[in-house]
Amino acid sequence: MSIRHSLLALLQDQPRYGYQLRVEFENRTGATWPLNIGQVYTTLDRLERDGLVAREGDDGGGHVVYSITAEGAAEVQGWFAAPVERNNPPRNELAIKLALAVTLPGVDVQAIIQAQRVASIRALQDYTKARRDTAANQRTADTAWLLVLDSLIFQTEAEVRWLDLCEARMVQQAQSAGQGAARKTSNGVTEDAAPLNADNRR
Repeated sequence: MSIRHSLLALLQDQPRYGYQLRVEFENRTGATWPLNIGQVYTTLDRLERDGLVAREGDDGGGHVVYSITAEGAAEVQGWFAAPVERNNPPRNELAIKLALAVTLPGVDVQAIIQAQRVASIRALQDYTKARRDTAANQRTADTAWLLVLDSLIFQTEAEVRWLDLCEARMVQQAQSAGQGAARKTSNGVTEDAAPLNADNRR
């Protein structure tokens, strides 16, 4: 998530101080991605250093108000105009977890998939209900939140489908492993390999 460009976009709307920027960002995105106030001010310091924002002074309540510069306005317009690059996709904790789980002994991958599916479906139900409730009493200001909800719904639906695919792949792998357990005797006859237990050794 580009906090830098998000803050610039909000300052293009009107001058604001740090706390106002955090509140506006969370209001417009439904607090889906909460901002730490320290992160907001650190970003503002960097934007000021880069000549993209400037201090307008004090609002009378001890808050430093920031406004966007011409360079900052050009920066945010360029951000809006450019597509989001997919060359370096954001880290996906679930994909990383499963990728590691299938490579490590003793990890119940099926249990991970099942637990995540339950959580994802529950989240999908919550997002769908939130969208339905918001749309039923929609105000102009709700459009931004509805766009975020639509994105979350589509992403979660895709995640559930991906989990189904992962489960199917695990089943297929287990079946292949079972078939591979068959071995040939010295006479060339294929028989299922059985574990070497006490009965086999007699």
